Amino acid sequence: MFQEHLTVAGRAIQAQFDAVLAGLGDLPVIHAMAHATFGGKRLRGFMVLESARLHGIDPNTAIWPATGIEALHAYSLAHDDLPCMDDDDLRRGAPTVHVKWDEATAVLAGDALQTLAFELVSNPAVGNGDVRADLALSLAQASGAKGMVLGQALDIAAETAASPLTLDEITALQRGKTGALIEWSATAGARMAQADLAPLQSYARALGLAFQIADDVLDVTSDAATMGKATGKDADAGKATFVSLLGLSEAKRRADDLVTEACDALSVYQAKADILRDAARFVVTRNT
Repeated sequence: MFQEHLTVAGRAIQAQFDAVLAGLGDLPVIHAMAHATFGGKRLRGFMVLESARLHGIDPNTAIWPATGIEALHAYSLAHDDLPCMDDDDLRRGAPTVHVKWDEATAVLAGDALQTLAFELVSNPAVGNGDVRADLALSLAQASGAKGMVLGQALDIAAETAASPLTLDEITALQRGKTGALIEWSATAGARMAQADLAPLQSYARALGLAFQIADDVLDVTSDAATMGKATGKDADAGKATFVSLLGLSEAKRRADDLVTEACDALSVYQAKADILRDAARFVVTRNT
C-alpha cells in the first residue's frame, strides 16, 4: 500500500511541477529547473501529503507545500552536485544540471527553485495567513543556517578536518543536512491543521537519522547503476560515516531501532498512520 501511495504522490507532484513551470517561459534556466525536479522518490512531498491526510487536509491544498518541499530539495541537490561542492556528474540516473547545461545555469536554476519553494508554500490556496506564515518561517529555519545549509557546511568542513568526526558530531551534522527537511515535511500537515506537532516531530527525527544511516549503508553496498548517483565517495575521501564509525552490521541495527522508534511515535494516530509507518520501514529496506 505504501508504494502505491508513494507513486500516486509522485505523479501528483510531477503534474503540479509541470503546471507551475509551464507558465515560466521557454528558457534554459526553466528547462534546467524541470530537469532538476524530475524523478526521485518524492519521499518528502509524500510525507507532506500523508501528514495532511492524517489531519483532514484536502489533497488539493496539500499539493502546494508538497511540491514546494520537493522544489527546495531539488535546489539543494543541484547546488550540492556542483564542482565546488560534491562535484557529481550523475543524479537520479541522469546528468547533473551543471553537466547537462553549465555551472552558471545550475546555480541560477537552484536559486530559482529555492524561491519557488517559498512561493508554493505561501500560495493562498494553502490556507489562512497564519498557516502560510508558519509554513514559510519553519521552512526557512529548516533549510537555512539552522538546518540543511548548516549541515552541508559542516559536511564540507569535515572533508579537510584534521581528524574524522565523532559519532555525536556526525549525528548533529546529519540532523541538519538530511533530517531538518524530513522533519518539516512530516509536520507540514499538522502545521496546516494548526495541530500538535510533537508526535510527528518525534517520528521525523528518528526517521531522518535512519534515512541517513541507510544512505551510508547503500553507499558501501550498492553501485552507481542502482543508486543513480556516484557511490563510495565518502570512503575514498576518508570521511567518517555511520558505517565507518559503527560497522556495517551495527549501522543496520541502529537504523532498524530508529525505525521502531519512529513507528512508536505515531501511536496517537493508531491505524490511521500505518502508511507513515510503512514509509519508515521503506527507508531501511530500499535499494536506491
